[in-house]
Amino acid sequence: MPGLLRGVARTAVVAGTATAVSNRVSRRQGRRWNAEQAEQAPPQAAPPPPPPAAAPPSGGVDRITALKQLAELKDQGVLTEDEFNAEKARILAS
Repeated sequence: MPGLLRGVARTAVVAGTATAVSNRVSRRQGRRWNAEQAEQAPPQAAPPPPPPAAAPPSGGVDRITALKQLAELKDQGVLTEDEFNAEKARILAS
């Protein structure tokens, strides 16, 4: 019986040690992979520059044409709703 008990105890120690080592290796490898992914991640692209401000309308520039072009920029996602409204107000005020 003492031999059996010793064998069971030894197996428990070996299994516990193996589990602890395996967990440590997994954590270290996970940290290494996360660091590698952070290095390989492409840098976040800067938002596109705002469109150039339209010149004040002169006799040859039509407000409707300017508003249509502005709406096209908004539909394409170049302008946000706030930018669109600000430019529209500026065109209509001139």
